[in-house]
Amino acid sequence: MPLTIVITRDFDQMSKAAAAIVEEDIRKRQAAAEEYVLGLATGSSPTGLYQNLAEAFNSGRIDPGRIRSFNLDEYVGLPGENAQQRGLHSESYCFFMISVLFSRLNRKFRETNVPWGTLIDQNELIDALERHPDCYELQGADQGKAVVIRSGACGFLREVQERILDAYVRKIAGCGGIDLHVVGIGGRGHVGFHETGIPFEGNPMLLVRLDDSTVENAVADGHFASVDTSPRYAVSMGVELIFQAKTVVLLANGARKTSPVCEAVLGPVTCAVPASYGQAFAKRGGRMVFVLDETAGAQLLARRPEVEARGYEMVDARG
Repeated sequence: MPLTIVITRDFDQMSKAAAAIVEEDIRKRQAAAEEYVLGLATGSSPTGLYQNLAEAFNSGRIDPGRIRSFNLDEYVGLPGENAQQRGLHSESYCFFMISVLFSRLNRKFRETNVPWGTLIDQNELIDALERHPDCYELQGADQGKAVVIRSGACGFLREVQERILDAYVRKIAGCGGIDLHVVGIGGRGHVGFHETGIPFEGNPMLLVRLDDSTVENAVADGHFASVDTSPRYAVSMGVELIFQAKTVVLLANGARKTSPVCEAVLGPVTCAVPASYGQAFAKRGGRMVFVLDETAGAQLLARRPEVEARGYEMVDARG
């Protein structure tokens, strides 16, 4: 199945085009199956898609009561005295999804899932990592590292691996896998918290130690009051798990995404640019769709002959 790139004029058209792709996929599969499993992402890029998708659900064109959703990632270490407070913190991805999608639905999804990062007490995690350095290894070529817990780990680290990370993978599998996953792309080509340089293989669900610049930027952008109150860890689907979906729809808009999008499509498949895994996904038969505004797609438009020479489909929807 070819890799498809849809170029749109702006954020509004990108959002409508992406929502139309998701709606069509849901409608077709709901005609043949009882449940539809939808993968969701946070960040600014999919917010317009969610608005349009909520309208499609509320109009009755597709049935929200037959949807199960799984989100990509969640922070570990949000401010709060307990898991409930952390989950309802205004910067949690639970809160984000309620704000931009779940609360807009007249009829609710059958079930929603956000990785259970808020169940982890960050102080207890840090203490366990310091006391048991032989129970894990750090993976990654950049500052953001995957904390890979070894199979023989015990105590708190074992609980994190089995009850938070492995359990999420098992639950997705138990629902039959994800039909379509909505994702964005980071400024360095990362997807979710699968940061640059973290190996693809063997990391379906990640515990990630955030790099210092991510933490400092979160404070500078006003998300958290200080570095001391900012999360230092996150749990996230790895690229290996994300791209087990039948369809992946990647949205990107704005100049910050121009280069990583081009590298993801025309560069080598490498964990240095995690989104490049979409090429391998399409090659093995997955449906990979990039939906871009013209700024994010500028470099691909300039190299259109090269894009099409690879057998990729480019749709210019700007009109």
